[in-house]
Amino acid sequence: MSSPDIAGILENSKELDRLRKELEEVLIEINKMHKKLQSTPEVVEKPGDNSLSKLKVLYIQAKDLSESEVTISSELLRQLDALMPSGGQGQQRRRIEGNDQKKKRMKADPDASRMSASMRSHLESLANLKGEQVAARVIQEDAGKDDWFVVKVIHFDKEKREFEVLDEEPGDDEEGSGQRKFKVPMSHIIPLPKRTDHSTAHDFTTGKHVLAVYPETTTLYKATVAQPHKRKTDDYVLEFDDDEEEDGSLPQRLVPFHRVVPLPEGYRQ
Repeated sequence: MSSPDIAGILENSKELDRLRKELEEVLIEINKMHKKLQSTPEVVEKPGDNSLSKLKVLYIQAKDLSESEVTISSELLRQLDALMPSGGQGQQRRRIEGNDQKKKRMKADPDASRMSASMRSHLESLANLKGEQVAARVIQEDAGKDDWFVVKVIHFDKEKREFEVLDEEPGDDEEGSGQRKFKVPMSHIIPLPKRTDHSTAHDFTTGKHVLAVYPETTTLYKATVAQPHKRKTDDYVLEFDDDEEEDGSLPQRLVPFHRVVPLPEGYRQ
């Protein structure tokens, strides 16, 4: 059993734990919405209420997380099977399996196959991001920086699940003036809404925490929605953290919808 094999298993175990915790949080929010709708069902008839839209988004998040959980679990099983000895105890265990257990496994196989197809489809969609601008969390260990900023996708490696990206507009504080390339894991990439397609805009409500490009920069920071995006305007009105005026107030800034994305879990500025 080699160290890389163990490292891969431990990494997937951590990812599985993270997915489960995130799913638990989403399920808690879903239950809250259910209780709200059960106690005051008439709320959905009020003008401007978006309870059903919120619930739909939560259901989609729960579905995506569940599918990711199955994918990682299947990968862990594959890794463990590859490390187990091919004879002896393993063969004996397979011989004494009951018919019920075999039936359960046979029923599970089509689901696992469908999930694998779903993951392949997801990887294909990520490959289609080539040439697109995305939000990326880039860790520059040499500079001691960990920032989110807008980059252009050059290549996506399906095997490593890793993006090669280009920082087209390095900041003034960067060493040198040339463009820089980075390799970023899939989990550190967030696709940006398309400028020409309003249907890709996220429906963030007032008070929602988001990650957004600060005006006249390419860097993304945590912000709070002061006024939701409207299709007829193109802009969100946001208040950025740590953006206080001299009197301590937070100025409200206009940010185009295609420069606003969900706040990543565990975001630290």
